[in-house]
Amino acid sequence: MSDTSQRSIAASVGLVTAGSMVANICAYLVHVPAGRWLGASAYGEFAVLMAAMLVLAVPALALQAVVARDMVHGRPVRALIRLTMLVTAVVAALMVPAVPLFMWLADTGVATTVAGLAAAPVLVLIAGAQGVLQGGRAFPALATVLAGVGVLRSVPVVVALACGGGAGTGLAAGTAGAIAAAGAAWLMVGSGLLRESHPGEAASGAGALSVIRASQVQFVLVVAVSLDLLVSRGVLGADDAGVYALGAVATKAAFWLPQAIGVVVYPALADPTTSRRSLGHAVRVVALVGAVLTVGAGCAGPLVPLVFSDDYRPLVPILWIFAFTGSTLAVLQVTLLWAIARDRTRVAVFTWAALAVEGTLILAVADSVLSLALVATSAAAAATGATVLWVWRAHLETTGPAAPGAAEDSAVAAETVADQ
Repeated sequence: MSDTSQRSIAASVGLVTAGSMVANICAYLVHVPAGRWLGASAYGEFAVLMAAMLVLAVPALALQAVVARDMVHGRPVRALIRLTMLVTAVVAALMVPAVPLFMWLADTGVATTVAGLAAAPVLVLIAGAQGVLQGGRAFPALATVLAGVGVLRSVPVVVALACGGGAGTGLAAGTAGAIAAAGAAWLMVGSGLLRESHPGEAASGAGALSVIRASQVQFVLVVAVSLDLLVSRGVLGADDAGVYALGAVATKAAFWLPQAIGVVVYPALADPTTSRRSLGHAVRVVALVGAVLTVGAGCAGPLVPLVFSDDYRPLVPILWIFAFTGSTLAVLQVTLLWAIARDRTRVAVFTWAALAVEGTLILAVADSVLSLALVATSAAAAATGATVLWVWRAHLETTGPAAPGAAEDSAVAAETVADQ
């Protein structure tokens, strides 16, 4: 890789990191007033429904990956817009059975549940726009959209809570902000790439099938990040679940903070000429970031009661466990992004198996904040280890050990044949 290419990638990572950091800071700062103003029990409801909304919005994550991949392969933007509208309609329809399901699973009220889940189809619209920008390597515009979406989704929540609103009011305000963010994101696309695109073709069934295949990968990833939190109210009780919910913020922070690396490297993962090498670089960098975040969480643990309240003191010695879980899942995310980019989504079976074991162990032994955290981190480590090992062995079987300075073309050819 030339020095110019490395500088370009570094600049793109820097821009997207800045945009992602703004979005993540906004998202996680919401939990500070929510944790203080709502109280442990109501905050637990708020956090669970935020997680439930992300589960319902799994097709949004898959759509962005598929749209970005198809942009790399030259599919017309207008066809990708039609695909975005289709997936948005599907997610909106899924809200009908999802509301009573999550009411039963998370023990939440109907109005609060609707307010929380209503943001899911809006996130699909946002994801379609982000996928166009990502696949077109328009990283400055993508960074702007990421930051803008974060601000528009988070500020209304804080304002609603500051005015005395409860969990449902705050979630409804966040949905309203997401609608504004979706409009702004597509305006950004329309002002740039869409103008330059050629007339689109009819959206093919292959696009929809790609979203379905990618959705099961993104779904298993979101469930891996959220399963422990979703069931916490049922196995721990309202107050301990509120404590666990705050610890899960560290999980999600460690999971999402390295996201910019995957966003920038994804087009290279979708390109057969750079896929193998780019995956190795991405995994190493994300693992290093995760190690730093885990150590940082261990050092920051004593600050939790000072920033929030003494109710959350049990997190002081174990906050690092939550961060380690998120960091491990961040490595898993990069590997599964490669699976989507190369359309080898069967590798997700290892994570599904780990989740099945995790669910069983939660019901059998998770009766405290610590035990639930240990079950979650063990499942994350098992899923990530198995997935990375499978991908590594797959590369060795298709390309052989890579000799320093060996030509990339032969490796790419073998990998492409194996992907068919």
